Amino acid sequence: MAKKGSRQIFGLMCAVCKYQGYISEKNKVNTPDKLVLKKYCKRCKKRTEHKETTKLK
Repeated sequence: MAKKGSRQIFGLMCAVCKYQGYISEKNKVNTPDKLVLKKYCKRCKKRTEHKETTKLK
């Protein structure tokens, strides 16, 4: 049986090179706005801002 709840799966895409390197989930009731996190991008080889995207690869 599937989980019930308000969790949403999304991908994090690098703002510089547009590479999606992370997949995460969040509670869409508690955090309705899009996330922007500083994460390490292996294509850029440095820490850059990663923005939330709905499409998953």
